[in-house]
Amino acid sequence: MQDLASLPAFNIYALCAVVLCLNMLGLWGYSGGVRGKSKRTPNPEDVTTVSKGHEVNSEDSPEMQRVLRAHRNALANIMPFLVLGLLYVIYGATAQMAWIFFGGFTVMRLGHTFAYLAGKQPWRTICFALGGLITLGLMIQVARLAVARMM
Repeated sequence: MQDLASLPAFNIYALCAVVLCLNMLGLWGYSGGVRGKSKRTPNPEDVTTVSKGHEVNSEDSPEMQRVLRAHRNALANIMPFLVLGLLYVIYGATAQMAWIFFGGFTVMRLGHTFAYLAGKQPWRTICFALGGLITLGLMIQVARLAVARMM
């Protein structure tokens, strides 16, 4: 098998994976900032250390709930995509198809994150649906290639 790092499709995949992981890490960091502004913490032990002056309250503010939903949505969509994307590269994705699938999905996920946090419809739904269709297309490509290899 050819060295993955020498494949143009793998380099596109790696770049998009980094951007998608930064998206998830950004949401994680943003959730901490939003929680800090609310002066609430769900953990009693935090009041004496990292959250001095905060009240212990297990209910999140509406803004915090929105950030957590955006983060869960990103995790639920990005992780399967990364697995499928790596399989697609291993099966021999071309650079052009990698840009279409990986670049398209990455742009849609970033758009979804920003639209979700800003409460912008119909953009959130459009980005989610297009990202889902790209993932479905990638799933079909991987399954088609896997079946072809078994024949």
